[in-house]
Amino acid sequence: MPLPAFKAPFRPTLLRRIAWLHRVRYLPWLVWGISVYAARPPHYLFGVVIVVGSVLSALMFAALLAWEQSLRRQFVREAPLPRFLGAKLIALYPQLSGRDTELVLHGLRQFFMAHLRSKRQFVAMPSKVVDAAWHEFILHTRGYEQWCEAAFGRMLHHSPAEVLGRDPQRNSGLRRTWFWACKEESIDPRAPTRLPLLFALDKKFAIAGGFTYMPNCRDIDNKAGSDAYCGTSFSDGGSGCSGSDSSSDGAFSFSSDSSDSGCGGGSSCGGGD
Repeated sequence: MPLPAFKAPFRPTLLRRIAWLHRVRYLPWLVWGISVYAARPPHYLFGVVIVVGSVLSALMFAALLAWEQSLRRQFVREAPLPRFLGAKLIALYPQLSGRDTELVLHGLRQFFMAHLRSKRQFVAMPSKVVDAAWHEFILHTRGYEQWCEAAFGRMLHHSPAEVLGRDPQRNSGLRRTWFWACKEESIDPRAPTRLPLLFALDKKFAIAGGFTYMPNCRDIDNKAGSDAYCGTSFSDGGSGCSGSDSSSDGAFSFSSDSSDSGCGGGSSCGGGD
């Protein structure tokens, strides 16, 4: 499916490469099939030709797909987002400055990258302020559709901001977001010493009704009455949050215990809206 023209100022060569790779990645299989049919190898060589051709076609397909994904990641990191999003965010949250909105939009890129790098599986939004930016972007329907087509090859639909709770699907989505947001900043997702930007913004900007996270459950234990969520609850070794889901995102596995004590120290792991 051809990619639509992207209206924002961006290097058109990158968009053309993505579109070209999207169209030709299956070409090695087609060329191989036509070649076998046209050449009609001898019966005693037919099996060898099939095996060798299949392997070569698979390798070429994988190389083209990896190239396409690399260019899509570059697009997510570098393609301009609409300028009006900053003004919309300031109207919603007057405490934000222009520089603050740039950080929020960088957090939105982290979320988009988590979706792309998790092979377009469901990812959940962990931040109220970034969710607001995402929602305002979606209202610009045509531009958002074009951006998604270039970034992901299809539409990314909106889902509300979430915290760990009892819904296994949404927990898995949050854990994928956590894993890839950490990877974007070279943070160990199992033993984080700091938060990735996407998970730190609500607290940083004192967003009303926002979600507060800390890197480690021990940080919460030291603060009685804290309402924070802990990063280590997303990993195998963390205390976990209530619920009994166990899932894998293809990167590493997550599981949570069955206790209702959650992240410890008076924090509440369930909920969300």
